[in-house]
Amino acid sequence: MDRRTVIIQWIRIVSGLLVFSLGVHLTIYANIGLAPWDCLGMGVAKHTPLNYGAAMTIMAVVILVIDLLLGERIGYGTVIDALLTGNFVQLFNDLNPFPENDSVWLGIAIMLIGFVFMALGMWVYMKAAQGCGPRDSLLVGLGKRLSRLPIGMVEILLWSVVLLSGWLLGGPVGIGTLISTFGAGAVMQAVYTILHFDPRSIHHRDLGDVTRILLQRGRV
Repeated sequence: MDRRTVIIQWIRIVSGLLVFSLGVHLTIYANIGLAPWDCLGMGVAKHTPLNYGAAMTIMAVVILVIDLLLGERIGYGTVIDALLTGNFVQLFNDLNPFPENDSVWLGIAIMLIGFVFMALGMWVYMKAAQGCGPRDSLLVGLGKRLSRLPIGMVEILLWSVVLLSGWLLGGPVGIGTLISTFGAGAVMQAVYTILHFDPRSIHHRDLGDVTRILLQRGRV
């Protein structure tokens, strides 16, 4: 690997995060209840001066510390995710030109499409192998410790805990929140089965590995 490859992978990471963030935005726009992580983010924002994007960024940093305690490799992809994803979602929320959705059935369809975009976005940036985002590192770290469970089932368990925390903080909960808790993991499992992809199988390069490549002389 050389510096040019690293830069191309960074572009891939940012592109994947844009796709993932669009998926998150769609689950919010569905207006039938937020996904668990977004419910928690809104709950944190409700009790602090932070907006949603800033709250999600602070949460990402806290989760990053937990990832380190779990022994997960922290790469540039992890840092890029922590800094950009919440703000990308906020950007999509701010730019959305469509009127508020008031149809439950349309909201369910939009939310399911959002799950697909989220799974595809994760696949795109994880394939760069420069570290998972903080939340995805947490999922992978737990998945390694629950290796007999499909990764989608691990996500359902994780999201259930996150949902409870968001609800206790006053985050908005609706039918979409329950669909997210149990449906997002199922959609992710289906998408990754089609793509023959398991996030636990990726060997990520950490910050030190990639930094050494960037500092090598004579390689572009």
